[in-house]
Amino acid sequence: MTRRDLLTAAGSAALLSSLPNRAAAQAVPNPKGHLGMGGSPTSFSNRNGGGRGAARVPVAPADAIDYCHSLGLGGAEVAAPPTNPAEIASLRDKLQSWDMHVIFNIPLPKTEEDLPKFDASVKAAHDIGAWGLHAALTGRRYEDFNTLAEYEKSFAANQHAVALAEPVLRKHKVRLAIENHKGWRAVEQAAWMKRLGSEYVGVHFDFGNNVSFLEDPLFTLETLKPWIFSGHIKDMAVQPYEQGFLLSEVPFGDGFLDLKKMVDILRQKDPNMPLDLEMITREPLKVPIYTDKYWATFADVPGRQVAHMMEIIQKNPPKKPLPTTAGLDAPARKKLEEDLNLACIRYARQNLGL
Repeated sequence: MTRRDLLTAAGSAALLSSLPNRAAAQAVPNPKGHLGMGGSPTSFSNRNGGGRGAARVPVAPADAIDYCHSLGLGGAEVAAPPTNPAEIASLRDKLQSWDMHVIFNIPLPKTEEDLPKFDASVKAAHDIGAWGLHAALTGRRYEDFNTLAEYEKSFAANQHAVALAEPVLRKHKVRLAIENHKGWRAVEQAAWMKRLGSEYVGVHFDFGNNVSFLEDPLFTLETLKPWIFSGHIKDMAVQPYEQGFLLSEVPFGDGFLDLKKMVDILRQKDPNMPLDLEMITREPLKVPIYTDKYWATFADVPGRQVAHMMEIIQKNPPKKPLPTTAGLDAPARKKLEEDLNLACIRYARQNLGL
C-alpha cells in the first residue's frame, strides 16, 4: 500500500476540524494521478538553523525527506544526492515506498574541471529516480549589483555554467529547472531558455519572486510557461513603506496571488508537475523601488507594467499583519514556522488539490 493509499484510507476533509495540526495536514489525501505538494528547504530554514541563506545549511537528503513525510508532504527538495551505491539504493527505496518525489540541488560546474564531480552527482540523482534538479543561481538583483554591467557579467557566468552542465544532463537524461530567483525578469529568462533550446533545461517557477521586479505573477507565469518543469508554490502579501514596498510570504489564502488559477494553469501544462511549498518565515523583504540603486540594473521595464503592479499593491493591502520573527527566540521561530507551514498544507489540501 502506497502513502497515497494510506492517506485515502485515513479520512477526508471532514476530519480536519477534529485533528491536531500535524495530523490534520495529513488527513486529506492528494488526488490520484497528481504528485503531492512537496517541501523546499527554505520552508524549514528556522528548523535548520535560520537566517538568510539558511537553505544552504547542510541537511542530509534522507533527513529532509523524513521530515517532509512527517508533515504529509508528497515530496522534497533537498541538497545534493549521496554518491555511495548503498546510500543511493537506500534513498531510492525510501522514496518509492513512500511514493514521494525528490528534487536535488547540485552545484553547477563553473569550469571544465568541475565536470567530473557534477557528472557523478547527476548520475546519482538519476539512479535515485529524482524528478530533476533545482538551481537558484542569483541573489536579489537590486541588492547585489550597482550597475547594469555588473549584472550582465553575472548573467553571462550563469549562462556559461548552464551551458557546461547541459551535455551532462542530456547524457543522464536528468532535467535541470532554474528558478526565477530575483535575478532575471521573466522576459530575460524566457529569451535565455529559448536561445538554449534544451529539453533538459527549463524553469523552476517561483510563484512570487518576480513581484520584486514589479511583475504581475500571472504575467511571469504565462511568460515562462513553455519552459516550466517544476515550482515553488507560495502566497505573497505586499505593503507600502517609505522607499517602496514590503514583500512577504504568507499562509496560503492570506495573500493576493490567485493560487487556484495559477495551479490550474500549471496542472493543465503537466498534471504531474511537482510544486514544493516555500513558506519562508522571516522578516518582510524591502523592495526599494523609489531608490536609484533599485533601477541601476534595469534598462527597459515597461511603464505600463510598473503602473499595473502599483495598482495591485494599492488594491491589495495585507489581510493580516505580515509575519515577523523579530524578538522571537529560536524555539518560538521554529514554532511559528511550523504553524505557518501547516496552515499552507491544510489550505492546499482543501482548496488546491495538492
